[in-house]
Amino acid sequence: MKALLSTAVGGPDTLALTELPDPAPAPGQVVIAVKACAINYPDVLIIEDKYQTRPPRPFAPGGEIAGIVESVGEGVSDWQPGDRIMGTIGHGGLAEKIAVDPSRLYRLPPERSFVEGAALILTYGTTIHALLDRGHLKAGETLLVLGAAGGVGLAAVELGKAFGARVVAAVSSEEKAQACREAGADAVLIYPRAPFDKDQSKALADQFKAAGGKSGYDVIYDPVGGDYAEPALRSIGWEGRYLVVGFPAGIPRLPLNLTLLKSCDVCGVFWGAFAARDPSANDAHVAHLFRLWDEGKIAPRVTETFPFARGGDAIAKMAARGAIGKLVVTVSD
Repeated sequence: MKALLSTAVGGPDTLALTELPDPAPAPGQVVIAVKACAINYPDVLIIEDKYQTRPPRPFAPGGEIAGIVESVGEGVSDWQPGDRIMGTIGHGGLAEKIAVDPSRLYRLPPERSFVEGAALILTYGTTIHALLDRGHLKAGETLLVLGAAGGVGLAAVELGKAFGARVVAAVSSEEKAQACREAGADAVLIYPRAPFDKDQSKALADQFKAAGGKSGYDVIYDPVGGDYAEPALRSIGWEGRYLVVGFPAGIPRLPLNLTLLKSCDVCGVFWGAFAARDPSANDAHVAHLFRLWDEGKIAPRVTETFPFARGGDAIAKMAARGAIGKLVVTVSD
């Protein structure tokens, strides 16, 4: 089989398409013939040794897949060869086959394609956990979504609307703004590119406040970080919840006096750890997502697919923050 391997610390140019022996399932494992692998920001970080986990090299990035069960190991009774799957695996998805623990796999509905299946769980799983468990979002509240045209951003727009919130989407271009309007955002604002000086930061805070209204935002969903974080926090409402999701623009330093003045919470969102610590709660969220998917209230927006040999190009586009919605690598036919 072929795998796109990280053999040294670095960017996508360090990945090498390599021939490897086919894997065999250990007891409790299944071997998946990978059909599609979605690319997410952790794939940018993991090959640079900047992610929470650092697998030993060589390894293939790619934490979100869809495919077909090829074989099952001893003790596996819930899965059979030929079953269609989707799910998250941490890393290893940019390979034609992979042996995995099936606990984070779900059945791909027969009417859904492998590309669709590869694009759902990580972004929507992160976001439903963030909005409901960490943000306690309620119908009628106002939600600000930063980086709203990315994978998790569009998931937050769609789920915010599904949960009855007024959603303000913040993006960096008109093209991205249009994607958010199509996803159902009630209002869209276009912000400038960081870095910001003091006056520019204040101007952005005023822009956020104007879009949020007099009471400010009940929940702010921030998968961006950097210089965007403080202006957003300044627009939060009384007892609002600021959700820290990611840092592609850099790790911010927030003035904590703002949390006192607004009596607000700053909440970390680590969906992978949540899913590992409370798998039954995560499974309940995924079941909720499948219902919303079936009802047409959410749908992964895959804007570009890449052939397997160009998987590194997909990671490079993600690193450059050029993606709208989801990027998916088609690993095999």
